[in-house]
Amino acid sequence: MKQNILVTGASSGFGLLLATELHKKGYHVIGTSRNPEHLQSEVPFKMLELDITDDDSIQSFGKRLFSEIDKLDVLINNAGFYLSGLAEETSIEQGKQQLETNFWGTIKLTNLILPHFRKQRSGKIITLSSIMGLISLPGGAYYAASKHALEGYFRALRFELNEFNIKVSMVEPVGFKTNIVTNSKVAENKISDYHKYRTTLEDYTRDLFTKSEEPTAVVKTLLKLVESNNPKFNHPVGKGSTLFPAIQYFSFKTFEKSVIKNINKFNSTKK
Repeated sequence: MKQNILVTGASSGFGLLLATELHKKGYHVIGTSRNPEHLQSEVPFKMLELDITDDDSIQSFGKRLFSEIDKLDVLINNAGFYLSGLAEETSIEQGKQQLETNFWGTIKLTNLILPHFRKQRSGKIITLSSIMGLISLPGGAYYAASKHALEGYFRALRFELNEFNIKVSMVEPVGFKTNIVTNSKVAENKISDYHKYRTTLEDYTRDLFTKSEEPTAVVKTLLKLVESNNPKFNHPVGKGSTLFPAIQYFSFKTFEKSVIKNINKFNSTKK
């Protein structure tokens, strides 16, 4: 029988690419979106409505999902967004929204699925984290906080679910060519003292994503995890994805100097 795979946030980016590729490989894919009716005719897989920040939406989704399938084999947590901006310029309300979506929304949906996985004594949970879940960079304090929180939560959950044959893994991509920046939310408050630094950082970030890799490597990694019987926990993907966390861990001073040097170097080339 075909494996049933749930991919949240399947309307764009990694989620859309992955869900489409899984469908091509013969899996039964269920994707989610807050507005699936606008997308169903454009994608080859089933789309269901889900807003992971809305408790009622999560409960309604669960009833609909398990009325259509008897068993779920893989949950791929992909839904979320990127909040960019300097820490002090980001309102607490925006910060809460970032954590409510990326962290709490992911956890609430996972909790919806866990009883089913435990009952069937099998299942796989694959969560899209980020290199920012392993390191942190200027301009992404709350995004990094949300991804660090996911890393810590799912690391503990992996131990707790081991006896039920439920596998837990994280994927930590660097910046790839997706719509994460164009779909990002930006810090609302502007503080004049930060104007020069903020402008440089925004240009630097935009340049990095413009020159970034196509997301093929991330999709391949996710496919391997779906097909693996016993996947490991961490899966960094992309140039520098294993080097940067190691440098930060063993010598934060070296890591810090490298980040500052690269931003200053970029700034000097603009002049």
